[in-house]
Amino acid sequence: MKKRLRPEIRPRHIFYLLAGVCLILIVVTSVSTTSNNMLRSGVNTVLMPLQKGFNTIGHAIFGQTEELMELKKVQDENESLKEQLAELTEQNTRYQLQLTELSQYQSLLNLADQYPDYDTVGAHIIGKNSDNWYKTIHVDKGAKDGIEVNMNVIADGGLVGIVTSVTNTTATISTIINDNRNVGAMGLRSKDACIVTGDLTLYEEGKLALSKIAKDDDIQDGDKIVTSNTSNLFLPGILIGYADSLEVDTNNLTKSGYLLPVVDFSHLDTVLIITTQKVTAENDDVPEE
Repeated sequence: MKKRLRPEIRPRHIFYLLAGVCLILIVVTSVSTTSNNMLRSGVNTVLMPLQKGFNTIGHAIFGQTEELMELKKVQDENESLKEQLAELTEQNTRYQLQLTELSQYQSLLNLADQYPDYDTVGAHIIGKNSDNWYKTIHVDKGAKDGIEVNMNVIADGGLVGIVTSVTNTTATISTIINDNRNVGAMGLRSKDACIVTGDLTLYEEGKLALSKIAKDDDIQDGDKIVTSNTSNLFLPGILIGYADSLEVDTNNLTKSGYLLPVVDFSHLDTVLIITTQKVTAENDDVPEE
């Protein structure tokens, strides 16, 4: 049985067919307006939805492209603003530190003006003892700056303590809140003598001990207490604090109470070291107060 052959379609046959269709369309459209309109309507019916669809897709793609470009622009601006903010924050921090230092220097100058008879050297605190209170502090000035043992130290308008040791570039200061540190003092108004004694436990309440006041002496609550003329180590007239809660002792001979120190020992940053030393008629081996 012979195999049935499929008719062969050659490219020229397709060309002839398309040419014929085009010729027929030309004739129809040139002869009949109605046919032309029908053809045009059919073409529009097929092509218009496609055109609208392509337009919608194009607008959507264009819109998304614009949004992506705008988003990229916003992201770039955001990164730039972040960098500017970081730079401004750093500058602001530096300015604040500079203002703080200027304020501290101004405070030291004002404090030095309160004691014009004494030569002074400003110093920054670079260390303290390991607990919460500044019973011992270390500063960035030493022998090369003229600092010596037993020099008085002030800050915040009042007495901080005394230099106890010195290296070439640093000094160690024992503060008046240190346990058993005694300071010969007196009432500024009455000139009556008293003793201020350091007590770390008591200072947790913001107080120091005030004692050795004669029963009939005129030191009263609220009086300014300053260093005494008879103190062995401390220069006279330096403010220490204010008398508080004075009562007659059980011996009925003396009064005692508390002293509210003018210096905030928990927030010290800078101090003023008085390079003028106390001159006494006594021997240099007098025990520390």
